[in-house]
Amino acid sequence: MPNINRRQFIILSSLATGYALCTHPIAASTITTDTEGITTEQVQIPIGGVSIPAYTAMPASGNMFPVVLVVHEIFGVHEYIQDVCRRLAKEGYFAIAPALFARQSDVSQMSDPQTIISEVVSQVPDKQVMDDLNATVTWVAGTGKGNIDKLGITGFCWGGRIVWLYAAHNPRVKAGVAWYGRLQGETTPLTPQHPIDIAGKLQAPVLGLYGGSDRLISVESIQTMRQRLVQSNSPSEIVVYPDASHGFHADYRDSYAKEAAVDGWQRLQVWFRRHDVIYNITLAD
Repeated sequence: MPNINRRQFIILSSLATGYALCTHPIAASTITTDTEGITTEQVQIPIGGVSIPAYTAMPASGNMFPVVLVVHEIFGVHEYIQDVCRRLAKEGYFAIAPALFARQSDVSQMSDPQTIISEVVSQVPDKQVMDDLNATVTWVAGTGKGNIDKLGITGFCWGGRIVWLYAAHNPRVKAGVAWYGRLQGETTPLTPQHPIDIAGKLQAPVLGLYGGSDRLISVESIQTMRQRLVQSNSPSEIVVYPDASHGFHADYRDSYAKEAAVDGWQRLQVWFRRHDVIYNITLAD
């Protein structure tokens, strides 16, 4: 069991409420999804002698819902990610967002994005993330509410990169949707491979949604990824919105591009249905 001190235990025990500190001020375009017809809950996912918090949302009645893992940005499972879970629940999914930085720090209370990247994100091993997502899937299966034979994954920014990696890691995944996830980067012991390196190893099709004006992800890297997907005969696809920048789905930020965000969300729904992550609800008695 890891050496967990009191501060770390508190971090592992709960999610923050509201929006992450360094995302303020919150834009007027922010979408708030109500809980009518759905249930939401903060839960604990046991893994390796500890538990990590997660946010869940699902329809209020029924069971064996298709499952979507929601992978957060660098700001953790704050209000925006929780709202994405509620949006998916409204579509009939069991959506769950585990706090994948929980062992490292509570990023919701950090005020500088670069500090989050250097002190937290850079310290998170890909293997730990894969294991935590596996544990999340196992936990969902044990609830009797989620059908992990209908498993999808979506993620944003840092989480977009994770979508590609997890689609190569877990053969249970039916499909993934990666929102502006980094495709290449420095190889380190903690991040030994990037999406470009595993394009030929994907076990599920991924829809990549990218901005043509993204200063963090080059058009060249997107083109290289497309070429590798073609070379490996992958059914994965990449859509580029020419005028959108990084974070174009994040409605709480100035980067929000409504047209691209709405189109991307529609494509997500079509993608999941096409690849068998479908609405499969059994009504309660």
